[in-house]
This record gives sequence, structure tokens and C-alpha cells, in this order.
Amino acid sequence: MRVARLSLSDFRNYERAEVDLDPGQNLFVGFNGQGKTNLVEALSYLSTLGSHRVSHDSAMIRQGADAAVVRALLEYNGREIVVEVEINRNSANRAQINRSVTRVRDVPKYFSSVLFAPEDLALIRGGPAGRRRFADELLVLHRPRFSSVLADYDRIIRQRNTLLKSLRTAGRKNVSLDVLDVWDERLVDLGSEIIDARLSLFHQLGHPLAEAYFTIVGEDHGPNIRARLSVDSNDPESFEDAPQLSIVEETVAPEKSSTHSRFTAALERNRSREIDRGVTLVGPHRDDFVFSLNGLPTKGYASHGESWSFVLALRLASAELLRRSGSSGDPVLILDDVFAELDEVRRSRLATAIADYEQVLVTAAVSDDVPLISTMRVVQIVGGTIAEDRHE
Repeated sequence: MRVARLSLSDFRNYERAEVDLDPGQNLFVGFNGQGKTNLVEALSYLSTLGSHRVSHDSAMIRQGADAAVVRALLEYNGREIVVEVEINRNSANRAQINRSVTRVRDVPKYFSSVLFAPEDLALIRGGPAGRRRFADELLVLHRPRFSSVLADYDRIIRQRNTLLKSLRTAGRKNVSLDVLDVWDERLVDLGSEIIDARLSLFHQLGHPLAEAYFTIVGEDHGPNIRARLSVDSNDPESFEDAPQLSIVEETVAPEKSSTHSRFTAALERNRSREIDRGVTLVGPHRDDFVFSLNGLPTKGYASHGESWSFVLALRLASAELLRRSGSSGDPVLILDDVFAELDEVRRSRLATAIADYEQVLVTAAVSDDVPLISTMRVVQIVGGTIAEDRHE
């Protein structure tokens, strides 16, 4: 898969922009604040329906405009597909595939990309929400039908929380709990499916992660991922007592019946607490994942360089997983301002690791930071305009 052309309207600092892209490696170069990251952010949005920089879509709409449009001409398996998303400030977003209206949540089915950016350090240093989002974005790229499963689960959570709040207000003695039982059944069905899918996904990611980390660092520091599940905790508000399940090791084999029964039991023992709080305390929306090197959590123990190498390896492993399992070829690999953070040896190692991907998009403030630039298409960005487009 590759992007043949990217077109933007009122996206970030671009009133209008259009750029053709080559197979192989493409470099967007420009000083900070000129708009090179905005280009790759737009492409990443088509595969994740989110930004790696902001939590609200409206921030990507150019100031003074009501909507932004991201359009990409894609080529894979001998076909051309035009994918378009309109991001609206005051109404629901809209999408088209080959000029025909489609559901926005179906767009990632048509475009697969993996982006690594400095913001990814938050996967280690930040809270669990970012790690859950990473898991779910990769899950949707790997198994697109989970876009609907995750959307349905979010809807159930919102409706169940509304019911819990009403039970808290009315008083449990005056309201039947039968309705809550109905919501619990649906919550457990969807939530167990998500938990098992996440565990299976990271299990498959284990070997590619170890390989990618060794490729970048040149040493085996035993990169690992462990799950901390709220369904296994007696205190889901902190779940410090939840066992850490190593989901990279070969011994892990998620069992649907086991997850379903543990989830059901967790809801039963936390029912009073949830009604008192008016919120759902158990489920995949509360889970966390612990990244580790040499048996120690990266958060609090890994150096800056080790943390940077881990998250880079995590993204490369994700790309490798998608290229092995996908039917549309390689995902588009996007590296946003990555090379500047690496020493010369690791720059060279990274350049070698990405050399055989069908299409790679790189951003850099200074072209000298990027190895093998002589083989790249170079796009110079100045003040939200394509100032120069050339082959080195």
C-alpha cells in the first residue's frame, strides 16, 4: 500500500495543499512550525481517526474555517482508491470512499499506517489511557471489525453509567436492578471480546518487538508487555493487587470462557461500589499495560534512550505485524522527527530497518539528520506551503 497523492483543505496551517508521493522513502523537511508534521498527522488520521498530538478533532481545523478535508489517493493491489474525511467543527464528521458516502469509522479499513513521533514517549511516561488507545488503534488496523466492537462497548459504558447514576440518586431500595443485569450481560460479552483480542494482539507482537528492539539497540534487553486487568482486582479503582500477566511469553493463550466468568464475578463483587460512585469500574476501559526491559518497568527505571528505543521498537513491531497479516501489503510507515533524537549508530540501524518498506514518510528539521537522503524524494515545507519538491 502507498499514498500517491495527499490533498488538504483548511487543515491546520494549510489553506490548500497537494503533494505527490513516491514509492519508497519520502522526506518532508522544514524548520519547526512550518507544517511538515501536519502533513503526516493528516495521513495518520485516515488510519486511526485520531491525532497523535491533540484529543479533539476541532484543533486540526484551520483557524476561521468550519471544516477541514483530508483526501488521499491510495494505490495497492493494482487498484486506486480515493479516501476522504471531512472534519467538521460543529457537526458530525463525514467520509467518502471513491466519492461514495461511507461511515467514518469504516475509513481505517482502506488505509493502514503506523506513525512514530516524539509524543509516543507518553506511552511509557503517561497514564494508562494512552496505552489503551495504542492497543485499540493497532487492534482496529489488525482486525478492522473491532472498530464496531469498540464503538458498541463505548456506547454500553455511557448508557450503563447513566443508569448507575440514576440508581445512586433514586436509592437502590426503590429501584429494580433487573435493568442493570441486562446491561451487565451485554457489557461482559463485548468487554471480554476486547480483553481477549488485546491479549492475543500483544502476544503476536512479542517476537516482532524483540526483533525490532535488537535491530535498533544491538542488544537483547528482554522487552516485554504485561497486562493489568481490572477484572482480576479486588480494588478496581487502583487495582494495585491485580497480577501482571506477561502477554509476550508463549504460555499466554486467552480463553474466552475464563475472561467472561472473571468479568461477571468482578461486576458482582463491585456492584455496590459502582452504584455508590455512579460509574463502571470494571472492564477494558480501565485496564493498563506495563512495558518492561530486563524485567523492570520502563516507567521509572528506563533511561531516556532506552525509553525512546522501546517505543520506536514498539512501532516497528506494529508495522511488521500488520505487513505479515494484512492483505493490502505494507502499512505506510511514518517517522515524525525521529532521527534527530538518535545517535549516529542508531540512525543507521533504523535506516536499515525501514529500507524495504513499500513507502516511508519521514519528517526532519534538518536533512543532514536523515541517513540515505540521496535515495529519497524531498519535499521542502515553508510556512504551510510546498516550497520545493525534488528528488535528491
